[in-house]
Amino acid sequence: MNPSPLGKEGDMIRSSDLVAFGTAVLTSLGVPEQDAALVADSLVTADMWGHPSHGMLRLSWYADRLHSGVMRPVTVVATVLDGGAVAVLDGQDGIGQVVTAYAAREAVRRAGEHGVGVVAVRDSNHFGTAAYFTRMMAAEGCVAILTTNGSPAMAPWGGREKTVGANPWSIAVPGGRRGPVVLDIANTTVARGKIYAALERERPIPEGWAQAADGTPTTDPRQAIDGLILPMAGHKGYGVSFMMDVLSGVLTGSSYATDVTGPYVPDRRSGCGHLLFALRMDAVADPDDYARRLDDLIDRTKAVPLAPGFTEIFYPGEIEDRNAEQAAATGIVLPDRTLRGLERLAETCGVRLPNSSTSRQGPAS
Repeated sequence: MNPSPLGKEGDMIRSSDLVAFGTAVLTSLGVPEQDAALVADSLVTADMWGHPSHGMLRLSWYADRLHSGVMRPVTVVATVLDGGAVAVLDGQDGIGQVVTAYAAREAVRRAGEHGVGVVAVRDSNHFGTAAYFTRMMAAEGCVAILTTNGSPAMAPWGGREKTVGANPWSIAVPGGRRGPVVLDIANTTVARGKIYAALERERPIPEGWAQAADGTPTTDPRQAIDGLILPMAGHKGYGVSFMMDVLSGVLTGSSYATDVTGPYVPDRRSGCGHLLFALRMDAVADPDDYARRLDDLIDRTKAVPLAPGFTEIFYPGEIEDRNAEQAAATGIVLPDRTLRGLERLAETCGVRLPNSSTSRQGPAS
């Protein structure tokens, strides 16, 4: 038997090859090439950042949803309300990344005209990592905030049934000499995708991440997926997540609470919503003075004496930037289970797999 073109876990694969593969899979399912490339790039970028929980392991989930018809391959975003600095958009069950990129461009455009742009989105789909879009907006000179809601992951504080999503959010700001500063977090102790990533690697999860369905603590990722993920910071994480559902679901006119479906469910429409804020930075501050002050904040933060066991202090987004630089030079390592899933997807879609680049020399992209 010939070895897999993708190789085995530990082999390096070029990011550009993975983007091309993801694009080919999605176009085979009727997604326009430009949209397919955007989605593939968002997934591969997550892998490059060191977040395989939101990377190529999700491609087969998207494919299943496209096959069933609950996510439309051709995304057509409708404008429900155009209020100058404010807009409401309907994603009409299109692909989440495509809907959100459109909304991000709209928010930035409106901020260019009014100083601020606010865009509410209803009836979208899972969009991958929120930071992918806030970074996009920060690159255009805007302070960016993005909220979204998701399927139930945690119980409300004091409850024992999950009705509250992890409901992640991201803030990104233009940078000084180091580049943008970016925060992207879920309101659970850990993003649910990281539990799926542990399942992909067939590894236990740390204690304190989740409970089984009967409420007992668990380190089994499968029991965690079927059970409850714990909120970050106890009742505070629940409270923040509840408010993100208000902003992303209730306010936008989209679904909320148990009516939202996750991307791993192949045959139910998502109904998730998003809210995007873009504040044109130069409408508030002198760009040069802002950059100097931001650099000073980071310098002071990184100069704090280290606690035992730590070798460096990082500002938000710094680790991802370093990981991406390394992955661009050497390639991406995918879990063996993810590799086998991509092989099955390639066969189903009639798409050629990229080759492992373990023996290749030179940059990976």
